[in-house]
Amino acid sequence: MSDDPLRRSLLPTNSSPLERALDHGFARLLERIDPPFPELMNPVATPLAFLPYLAADRGVSEWSSAAPEAEKRLTVELAWPTARQAGTRKALENAAKGLQLRPEVRAWHEQTPPGPPYSFSVRAFTEQPYSEAIDARLDRRLADAKSERDTLTVSVGLSAFGRHVIGAATVCGELTTVYPIVIEGLEASGQAFKAAALYTVETSTIYPQGS
Repeated sequence: MSDDPLRRSLLPTNSSPLERALDHGFARLLERIDPPFPELMNPVATPLAFLPYLAADRGVSEWSSAAPEAEKRLTVELAWPTARQAGTRKALENAAKGLQLRPEVRAWHEQTPPGPPYSFSVRAFTEQPYSEAIDARLDRRLADAKSERDTLTVSVGLSAFGRHVIGAATVCGELTTVYPIVIEGLEASGQAFKAAALYTVETSTIYPQGS
């Protein structure tokens, strides 16, 4: 077996014919393997089974193995931008976007009337099913994204379309936002209501985020 003159080898010049043959044979075997990079490190293209390891590599602290694939990939994709911009409006927005929410963030000086210094108002909207578990996950992500001195006022809105019955009363028409964080056990989805009217119910809650 002759060595390929274009192939580099780490064997010393005094290597035996058997050593050179093994080196050549293993090199041919390795050439059959398609290198997984750079797709392996790309959150959009990496295999689903590898996502938890890529999340750990990027320092993702809040992770749910039961989350949808799209959420997992978005969480990993936004991990580094969120960490680099921690303490800024963009980091808070990314924290909510990773859970497939649509955030609206206002600093204290942008509010009417102005809020306490170094506070943010975070409103997040979704048409996906929402529950207390997701609300707790959002709290953890926001806590990681804010600075130590910041306090947050958080509200989550759920828009739904159609006609819905609560107890004995039927509610329909057009309002603004659902805040399921104040209704224990509520789970709803904007995809579940397909009648003609826009239906929403509005409540509100405000609570500070601990540092």
